[in-house]
Amino acid sequence: MKIETILSKRHLTHGSFQEVAKTAQALKSIIHHALPMAPHHLEALDLIATKIARICHGDPYETDHWIDIQGYAMLASLKDEND
Repeated sequence: MKIETILSKRHLTHGSFQEVAKTAQALKSIIHHALPMAPHHLEALDLIATKIARICHGDPYETDHWIDIQGYAMLASLKDEND
């Protein structure tokens, strides 16, 4: 499949890359100004922020966005339990 086809399909579910980037970076800025936290917490929150931005600018009914948020939260939680 051509990259143009993939990008066109993703635009429908993920929204405009430029708009998602603006929203995701704004959310991440807030997160990174919070209290210091472990790298795995920051990474999970960064990825969740990107998913939230995609939901806001893309298709909020795209199940994968919501499942990915759950997965990133679970990964951060499991890391804490295993430490």
